Amino acid sequence: MWEDERGQGSIEWLALLSIVALLLLGLVAVGIPPSGAALARSIASRILCAAAIADSCGDEPVLIAAYGSEVGELARRHMPELLFEQGSRAVPVDFRRCRTTACGDGALPVTAFVHVIDCRAEPEGYDCTGPRAGNLYIQYWTYYADSATLRGVPIAGERGYHRDDWESVQIRIRPDGSVDQRASSHHGYNHARSVANWGSDSGIGILNDVAETLGARPHNGWGPQTRVLLVSGGSHAGNVAGDHDGERRTPARNVHLIPLEQVAAEDRSRFAVTPPWRKRVWLDPEAETTD
Repeated sequence: MWEDERGQGSIEWLALLSIVALLLLGLVAVGIPPSGAALARSIASRILCAAAIADSCGDEPVLIAAYGSEVGELARRHMPELLFEQGSRAVPVDFRRCRTTACGDGALPVTAFVHVIDCRAEPEGYDCTGPRAGNLYIQYWTYYADSATLRGVPIAGERGYHRDDWESVQIRIRPDGSVDQRASSHHGYNHARSVANWGSDSGIGILNDVAETLGARPHNGWGPQTRVLLVSGGSHAGNVAGDHDGERRTPARNVHLIPLEQVAAEDRSRFAVTPPWRKRVWLDPEAETTD
């Protein structure tokens, strides 16, 4: 009897929430001022999400809880579409659920972890000096069960293999609102596919410096935002512009996003490669190497 009454109360409460949300949306439809419309729409969407009658709440509530409304919404908005090289099978997954090739070949949701460095403030422990000041950095980290850079190459194939593979695509939002993007590629960061990236890919700093001095590649791999991440087969090295024979793609809205800060603080997993929270770029968003 008591359970029935509690259930009825829950139904009535959800109905009331739904009515309020629909009234707010109705006010938007009849033309309330723009600022009020934005607020009403935001409140309505969250009420509908809480009442579970919206199609999908997505990751935005979790991102907002971790980073606040503005940054949480930006983190969702700027996640790029993933375009995978022809013949590749692996997709990025949640390493806490899968660390084998079999379950990483499309059996689990496509996942990216988010790390934010807000240099508009002065976050403790992060390098926001010099040109970093005033920028908002959003890093999207992807995990694959293994990496095979030289897959298919006779004799040398095994030398390019290792378990665990962390890659990233990074967004830099400047004070004027312009947005830059770069992706991790072997030992450095690249924008467009180019032979001029050889110094960056190999980690040979002097070659990379020469290419950038000659204008053959943008400084530190940063270039205009493209909203796409081109993922190479085998190594999963990334670029964000250029020709790509991708036959598989995952729209940005279908990538499950997870704030990584809390995961990093609690997780004690061991990896064959350095995880994001121990890399230089975790604290210095303008780092030039991926170590």
